[in-house]
Amino acid sequence: MSGDDGAAATPKVDDGAAKAREDYEAALKERDARIAELEGEIAEAAKTAEGAEALRKEMDELRRRGDEERVGFELQLAGARNVKAARALLADHDNDVEKLKAAEPWLFSASPAPAPTGATGLPSAGAAGADESTQMSRWRKIAGLPESEE
Repeated sequence: MSGDDGAAATPKVDDGAAKAREDYEAALKERDARIAELEGEIAEAAKTAEGAEALRKEMDELRRRGDEERVGFELQLAGARNVKAARALLADHDNDVEKLKAAEPWLFSASPAPAPTGATGLPSAGAAGADESTQMSRWRKIAGLPESEE
């Protein structure tokens, strides 16, 4: 006799459905891993983009400062009495220092007079070998005082 008494056996889970479920879960895990990987790449790209943008801003700032310093130096060389005021008016004259100097001469000082050179006709006050009485005599003469009778 066999052990089959006609009772219904427990149905077996379809091996095809189980396999499909496993494949589906594996695909979901793979997809989630790829999403995480892409999120990491996006974050890295964002950092790189942020870094590049920060470097661009820094370069622009350095260029701006360099231009300001160059303009300030040019204005000083041109004899500007007030560099800040000259810089404010410079844009009205196409950023050309010479045009500004021609249009606003009051803003620039005349070139300084050259220092006088040559002899004054008097001996040097600190001439080597001059004793005290010679120096006193010289200063009395300059002051218009009579010579002392010492």
